[in-house]
Amino acid sequence: MKKSFATVAVLATLATTAMAEVPQAVKARQGQFNIMALNLGILGGMAKGQVEYNAEAAQAAADSLVAVSMIHQTALWPEGTDADSIEGTRALPAIWANIDDVVAKWGAFGEAAKAMQAAAGQGQDQIGPNMGAIGGSCKGCHDTYRAPQ
Repeated sequence: MKKSFATVAVLATLATTAMAEVPQAVKARQGQFNIMALNLGILGGMAKGQVEYNAEAAQAAADSLVAVSMIHQTALWPEGTDADSIEGTRALPAIWANIDDVVAKWGAFGEAAKAMQAAAGQGQDQIGPNMGAIGGSCKGCHDTYRAPQ
């Protein structure tokens, strides 16, 4: 029993050490993208008819996207947090050479999220057209600034 407790303690220490190596800014920006993915999944499922349309849930998802779009981005992108410098990120070094473009693209996402916010609670047929605009804003950044998996 003592051996297995010691083994667990060592593994927990190693896992904590490995997790500590990822800067807080990287965790925060990945967290915002996870929140975006969750809410886009809700809206996308409704748009495709895979999930029953629910105006309240659609509105909440759209409201969450707008809230995320309001996060000030420059604090989440400190230099040295690209995929060439650390593990656990797909951010390409080009971000830091073009941070103004990245911030502008984030603004485009915010505008698309606001359009979704205005439409999401109005009916299932209103979600699809706005999903295209949001997807386009995401693609605009991912194509240039995110490494493939």
